[in-house]
Amino acid sequence: MSSTPANALTARWAALIDDRQTVLSGAGAYPLLALLARHAAGPARDELSAVAPDATPYDLAASPTTRLALGFWARRELRLNPAWLRAVPASMRGELTGDRAVDQPVLDRWASTHTDGQIPKMPITVTPDTALVLASALSVLTDWAAPFQEGWCEPRQGPWQGRRLIGLHRYGRDPRALRVADTPAGPVSLLTVAGAADVDVVLALGAPGRPAGAVLPAAIRALAGGPTLPDTAGPGVTEETVEAFDDRPQLAVHTVAFRVDADHDLLDRAELYGLAAATRRDADNFPGIAPLLYVSQARQTVTAEFSATGFRAAAVTAIAIAPGSAPPRHRVRARRVSLDVDRPFGFLAVHRPTGLVLVAGWVTEPTPR
Repeated sequence: MSSTPANALTARWAALIDDRQTVLSGAGAYPLLALLARHAAGPARDELSAVAPDATPYDLAASPTTRLALGFWARRELRLNPAWLRAVPASMRGELTGDRAVDQPVLDRWASTHTDGQIPKMPITVTPDTALVLASALSVLTDWAAPFQEGWCEPRQGPWQGRRLIGLHRYGRDPRALRVADTPAGPVSLLTVAGAADVDVVLALGAPGRPAGAVLPAAIRALAGGPTLPDTAGPGVTEETVEAFDDRPQLAVHTVAFRVDADHDLLDRAELYGLAAATRRDADNFPGIAPLLYVSQARQTVTAEFSATGFRAAAVTAIAIAPGSAPPRHRVRARRVSLDVDRPFGFLAVHRPTGLVLVAGWVTEPTPR
């Protein structure tokens, strides 16, 4: 799966957030949306395909730091399309009993297990109408290649002025870790904090007063490249001359530790995720899964923690699907023909593709009760 469409979803999502602390994961939601798009029809398919055009699962199997798990649970009586059963491996499928006291703990344990306890329960709540649940669990755990020194700091200006905070400090020899992107949101300082394995964390600092909904999408798009400015033009960047043992440039980083937790109801902005049409109860939205289904819940729980030694994060995204109803039909008058089989009769078993009669028989003694 290309990262481009998932990153585009994350950027669009980030553009809509306000300036309150939050965290989100387009990468956690994307595999579920892409799978639904593949099995949808009509307006639901069009909307989902526009958001998630690539249905190939992420290949994170070889990553030592990042895991993505997918899980699917269906009611036993739901008539699942064979195409859906072929698309979803049996190892990822579970069963819903219809009893919340039984089903909810199963889903909660799955969320906790696949995030190493970072997220202890599933974001959605099982109801008597829940026919199908789709979930993803994305978890990241990495140490820094070069850890920070932990101390304290007390900012002298800005919204944190006068607050005593956990400060993280590091001095390095690679100024290339800092890049200043020239973006529509103005200059954005991008600091890459390298992980010990295959995950880095990029800190993005915009100009004072620039909102999160402008800086975050600009930073996401800047990851693919684009125009840059001199380091000294970056927000939060200063330059000075210091005494040293050699003339190699230095990079000093002073930041703060953080932990962020968030819950998102994806249906609050259903159109962003391509789910608006999929919430219609009177449409056959997902015939590739089963007849007459609609999205009843879609939620995500996310947590992230940045410390002196490393970074850990987890996101569980879940979509609940319920049985809908067919559009009301106008009553008409119709001719009815009846057949009463109340005496000996014959039968034929026919191979439909070829018309081959496999067996033929005659019944004179029906099975007694």
